[in-house]
Formats: sequence, C-alpha cells, structure tokens
Amino acid sequence: MNALKKTATALALAAGTLALHAPAQAQAWPARPITWIVPFAAGGPTDALARDIADRTGKQLGQTILIDNAAGAGGTIGSAKAARAAPDGYTFLVGHMGYMGAAPALYKKLSYDPVKDFEAVFRFPDTPLVLLVPTNSPYKNAEELVAFGKKNPGRLNFSNAGVGSTSHLVAALFASKAGMQITSVAYKGAAPAMNDLIAGQVDAMFDQTNTALPQIGPRLKAIGLTSDKEMAQFPGVPALGAKVVPGFETATWYGIYAPRNTPKDVVEKMHQAYLKALDDKAWTQKMAAQGIRLLPVADYAPAAFARHTAAEVERWKKVAAEANISVE
Repeated sequence: MNALKKTATALALAAGTLALHAPAQAQAWPARPITWIVPFAAGGPTDALARDIADRTGKQLGQTILIDNAAGAGGTIGSAKAARAAPDGYTFLVGHMGYMGAAPALYKKLSYDPVKDFEAVFRFPDTPLVLLVPTNSPYKNAEELVAFGKKNPGRLNFSNAGVGSTSHLVAALFASKAGMQITSVAYKGAAPAMNDLIAGQVDAMFDQTNTALPQIGPRLKAIGLTSDKEMAQFPGVPALGAKVVPGFETATWYGIYAPRNTPKDVVEKMHQAYLKALDDKAWTQKMAAQGIRLLPVADYAPAAFARHTAAEVERWKKVAAEANISVE
C-alpha cells in the first residue's frame, strides 16, 4: 500500500508540475528572434516599409524581427517559402497585392494559395504610387507620355520590381486604361529597376510614395499619382485618374501572414504588438507625411485582413482579364 501511495503521490506531483509549466510555455512566445520573409530584394519599397514596421513591432514584442529577402518570380518564391515554413510562430510573410492578391490570376501553376495556405495577421497602411521619369525625359508631363505611347505601341519601356510586382501590375493597368501598349522591363526588385530609370535606360516607372520621395529632384521627376486626388507631398503632380486617365486609381496594400495553423494566440499577440506600435503618433504622422495612407483600426485586424485578401484575389482575376495581364 505504501508503494502505491508513493506512486500516486509522485504522479500527482508530476501532473501538477506539468500544469504549472504549461501556461508558462504557452506564454513564452516569442522566445527567440522572429523572421519576416520579404519576397523582394533589399532596398525596395516592400523591404523599406517591412523593416520599419518590423523594428517597431519587435520592440513591442521584446524580440528582434529579422528580415529574410527571398527575391524572385514577382514575390512568389518567397511566398512559397513562407507557406512551407513550420507554423510555430517564428516565420511570417510580408505580403502584398502582387503575390497575395493578383498571383492566382497571373500564374497557371502557383505553388501556394494566398487564402488557404496562410493565416492573415495584420494589414499595413496602404501606399499610393507615383509615375516617375528621368529629369531629362522628353516627356514633361503624363499627357505627353500617354500621347507618345498611343502613337508608338511598345516603344515606351516601363521598369518594374519583377513580373507580378505592384509596379508591373499598376503599369499594365495604367497602359490598358490609357489605351496604349508598353514594354515591361522586369528586375529582381525595385532598387535595380530604379537605378536603370535614373540612368535613362528605361522611360518610366511606378514607385511607391514613401520610396519615391527621396529620389525626386536632380535625378527623377514625378508626373502623376495613382491616388484619388493630389497630395501635399508632391506639389503640382496631378492625380492620373482626375486629369490623364479618367477613373484610374489604385494603391499598394501590404500585410503580415503566417503559415496556416500558426497558433491563434501567436497571431493575436503579433497583431496587438503592431497596434501598440501604431500608438506612436510621431511614427504614424511620419508615414502620413511620406504619402502612406493610414486605415481605420478595424481594417488592420486578422479577420478583416483575411476578408480583404480573399476579395482582392477575386478582384484581380477581373483586372488581369480586362488588362490582359499574364505571366504564363
């Protein structure tokens, strides 16, 4: 009997110990640095925005967030890598409209599903784009650029961050709406695409407001915006939809995704850390000053972002068909 009592006591103590440790283990995340996969080269708009938000969110979590640049194929290589990652809360994807919204419409064989293979975590503020040309460009404004494009099919070269990237999609959509044909020149990231634009190797490029601003001046000039109205950060630059191509308006959306089956408490902790970072008004005002469009708080939430992703997949199926955009 004594032996049985001792065994029972030992089992009870062991069970109690496990019960005590279980909550501690559940609350341990994040216990080590976290990785955010950015599917484009370092230095581009996706990378720049991701690093800024990662730094702020990581401080709220009390852990470092590392950036893994996995460029190629318009962001689909890095996205596939993230989809295959262990759902342990230590690998996330920095996604955007190109490879998480338009990709299913562009690629016949896509190795991941933006909706089924990921958990939406939170959405970034949206970012309009700017139509840029070299300062010595023969096109003084967007009207002249479009007029040339209509008369000379295929002779305008637009650089972009890669096939299926935002800069590619927006340029193709713009050309379609403007009734002209352009030649798309794809690069492995926005930085090399921008370098060739500055060097005059291509005619134009759509870039995001936050990364375009520092480039405008001696080397590049802005001739149009994809926003619904003019922006104070770009004085004298017209909204393309209001003046040049009626009804043309778009913006880049971004957000964080986790591999499917990542614990819900991890997703929520990451989301809450981001919301705490957004409480820094000096930071959000700085983003707004760069032309980044802040959203209602509810739009940043996981469920809202999941709905947005699904809706964008359907939206871009229609856009790709209308603009005749395809990769394969």
